Amino acid sequence: MGLPPSAIEAWSYLSIGLVVTALRTYFRVNHVGFQKLQADDYLVWVAAIFYVAETTAAYSVGAVAHGFANNGLSDQARQSLSPDNPEYHLRVIGSKIQLVGWATYSVLLWTLKASLLCFYIRLVSGLPRNYYNLIYIGFFLLIASFVGLIGTIFLECRPFHHNWQINPDPGDACYPASSVRLLIVALTLNVSTDIYLIAIPVSLLWNSALKITKRLGLVVLFSGSVFIIFCAVFRTVLMIKDPVNGAQTAGSWSVRETFVATITSNLPVVFPLFRSWFRPVIDALSNSVSSIKKTSRASSRDIYTFGRSPRNIGPRGVVPTANPITDISFNESEERMVGKIAMQPLETSDGITMGQQTGIMDDRIRKDVEISISSETLSSQNGTPPQRNNMFPNYNL
Repeated sequence: MGLPPSAIEAWSYLSIGLVVTALRTYFRVNHVGFQKLQADDYLVWVAAIFYVAETTAAYSVGAVAHGFANNGLSDQARQSLSPDNPEYHLRVIGSKIQLVGWATYSVLLWTLKASLLCFYIRLVSGLPRNYYNLIYIGFFLLIASFVGLIGTIFLECRPFHHNWQINPDPGDACYPASSVRLLIVALTLNVSTDIYLIAIPVSLLWNSALKITKRLGLVVLFSGSVFIIFCAVFRTVLMIKDPVNGAQTAGSWSVRETFVATITSNLPVVFPLFRSWFRPVIDALSNSVSSIKKTSRASSRDIYTFGRSPRNIGPRGVVPTANPITDISFNESEERMVGKIAMQPLETSDGITMGQQTGIMDDRIRKDVEISISSETLSSQNGTPPQRNNMFPNYNL
């Protein structure tokens, strides 16, 4: 008998996540060498170990416990369920698996969050101290929220063995698969830390000198936690609405959420590698689009408006007409307006005075020269080339 669809989905996610993590390490080793790997490069592999454990736990919920746990039973059903009944043992072991799943889920997500903060430290290297302070605050929030979540998982239900008690009913706080209080605490801490992790690169990009299009692209790249937030909220809502099947639902959606977290946490680092692989395809598509545009512009030059024909065009390309004003192009209008204004002579640093020529075409040339010389003069007067923003050097979107 083959694997159920949920198991195939879980192991497929795990395989893809491990491949992406391996590609990240390959890129980093190839780029800086094995000896110069940083904390975030090791943390992603710590997360990968817990990802395997979390996927195994989620698979065991269905394969071993058949989706059973100590929740979703009426008082009468609990009293009638004998300890000798196989379902009783399935519910006990299912509840224990849920505890393991919660622990591995929490360690996995918070390890990935820590790897992102370590990556941000490398990202802001050489920038003012206040950028580091944002990251240090993030570490504090991460540690505090992790302690709070682990404490809720293991200390909410007292005594501890009530987490898998069947009869009498231990109460909602002792339902590892569907405890509403645990779900709300986990969701609140998870979402709040993810929002803070998104805010750090967004604030860096907001103050950068990059083009707006590149800034927006990088914001999208570094905002993968939005998808994690969506998965966490959706998972929590489903589990609260369906407490009877909460055990199986918890396993399936925890795997989906951690898969998204693994991909989005590695994506900012592995993105340059993907970009280098797909660059030939992007360049080929770009060249094709440029060629089509050039062909379109060349064809448009042979199109004449109503009332015009090649034989009516004069020696200078001007069409004689009884109403000259209606045939003025945008360029001609600009030239005539500028031609009536005496432009001030521009003296360069070499003492050469520009703008002495007259005529419509001369005015056009004078305007271009003024722009060029002005920018060069500013650079030469400052004595330094224009400053470039060195943030995000490897993310040429």
